[in-house]
Amino acid sequence: MPGPTIRIDPRAQAPAYRQVVDQIRTLIVEGALGPGAELPSVRRLATDLGVHFNTVAEAYRTLAEGGWLEVSHGRAARVRERSSAPKLEKQTERRFRERLRHLVAEMRAEGFTAAQIADELAAAASHRGGSL
Repeated sequence: MPGPTIRIDPRAQAPAYRQVVDQIRTLIVEGALGPGAELPSVRRLATDLGVHFNTVAEAYRTLAEGGWLEVSHGRAARVRERSSAPKLEKQTERRFRERLRHLVAEMRAEGFTAAQIADELAAAASHRGGSL
């Protein structure tokens, strides 16, 4: 995966496989990885990240189950074409709202102002990237 970089934060609360899932999904949503883009092999990415290959395999499976990747034995994982955004379910909306509240609370605890948080959220929502 030349260009976009995935990093594991061992101090993060999220398990390593979830960090991989979230970062690859973000790269896809932001267009850094387009339909048909080939991802590194499970073993290659695991070596690059310094994690067990099962961690990356689980991340790829999770992304495949969510319709983000095409994965088949002996072939490279590829980004799938996504024709339209999935329908937002109430349960999913509540789950993300809760995660966002926790993130905002964490940012406030670290000293970010409400205006800074709003700017970062607006930048992230428009795929511009933020200044953090």
